[in-house]
Amino acid sequence: MNIRNVTNLFVLLFLIWLLLTGTFELKSLVLGVLLAGLLALAFGKNSSVFGKFRLTPKVFVYSVIYLFVIAWEILKSNIDVALRVINPRLPINPGIVRVKTKLKSPMGRMILANSITLTPGTLTIDIDGDEFYIHWIDVKTLDAEEASRKILGKFEKILEVIYG
Repeated sequence: MNIRNVTNLFVLLFLIWLLLTGTFELKSLVLGVLLAGLLALAFGKNSSVFGKFRLTPKVFVYSVIYLFVIAWEILKSNIDVALRVINPRLPINPGIVRVKTKLKSPMGRMILANSITLTPGTLTIDIDGDEFYIHWIDVKTLDAEEASRKILGKFEKILEVIYG
C-alpha cells in the first residue's frame, strides 16, 4: 500500500466533501472523514495518478492561486465567446491546434486538459504523450510553440509548481 497516495486521495476527497456540504457540524465532519477514508483506502492503494505529489504549504498556496487564475480565465473566455455570439462580425476561425506541455505528472496533465476544456472557446480533443490537440474557436496561430504559450501558458506554470 502506498501511504502517500492514500493520504493525498483522503485529503482531496475530504476537501471536496467540505466544499459540497458547506458545513462544519460534527456529524457531517465525521461522516466526511469516514467516507473519504474508506474511498481513499479502496482506491488510493494502487493509484499512480498522484505520482510524487506532496501537499506542502507552497503547493497549497499555488493551488489557491490556480483557483483564482482559472476563475479569471473562465470569466474572460465567457465574455469573449458571448461577444462573438452577440456580434457576428467578430472573427471566428475555428480549428484544431497541436500544443506541447512541459508537465510530466499524469495528474498535472489531466488537470491542464480539463482546465482548457472548462475555458469556453477551447476544448481538449486528444492527448498523445506531451501533445494536446485542442479545438480553438479562433485559431490565432498554427505554430505549436506560440499556440502552447497562448493556450497553456496561464495554467502550465502554476501546475508545474504543484505537480512537477
